[in-house]
Amino acid sequence: MSLVVFDLDGTLVDSRRDLAESTNEMLSSYGATPMPVETVAAMVGEGAKVLVQRALATAGLDPDEPEALARFREIYDRRLLVHTRPYDGIVDVVRTLGMSRTLAVLTNKPEAPSIRLLQAFELAGAFRRVVGGDSGVARKPDPAGLQSVMSEFGVGPRHTWLVGDSMIDVETARRAGVRMCVALYGFGQLRGGLDLDGTEALVHSPAGIPAAIRDVRTDE
Repeated sequence: MSLVVFDLDGTLVDSRRDLAESTNEMLSSYGATPMPVETVAAMVGEGAKVLVQRALATAGLDPDEPEALARFREIYDRRLLVHTRPYDGIVDVVRTLGMSRTLAVLTNKPEAPSIRLLQAFELAGAFRRVVGGDSGVARKPDPAGLQSVMSEFGVGPRHTWLVGDSMIDVETARRAGVRMCVALYGFGQLRGGLDLDGTEALVHSPAGIPAAIRDVRTDE
């Protein structure tokens, strides 16, 4: 059996605009000036709390504003599906891979909105497990969530792939000793350059994922 674990934001779905507009609505409620979409997208990846703290600090506000996180979550819950869509081709890729692989999602986004997104795009049924940032295990890049999925399905590192778009995902894969497929079409590089070592599979579109995870290191 082989296991393919997907990141969510920037890998399965393009959520930049909804995240940015939610962040900006939260900032506006404190009298701050909205920020460009790409600026906010560069803050995404380590959970809502970190995103809110970064946005507040960048806007010159107290990053520990006590009500800000709850305010952001309420706003984002309303905006979750306004503009967010799966990347072109990702639905077919997931359905194809699901015919021969065990699939899971590992994200630092909370579990409930993650499942809601997957259900909205009829992807939920393809994934055997969804691990969110509030699922009771340490968040990426800690490998605990990935290791829990591997343990649940009895799959070792040599037969596990992590597909993600940022260094957070790359570091998670390294710590867990699994294979890494980097989704260069995502927005993870906005958070900083990718420090790769040449062992990763690189894809420029979702359509490249099946071949990449089939052809790399198949001799093992």
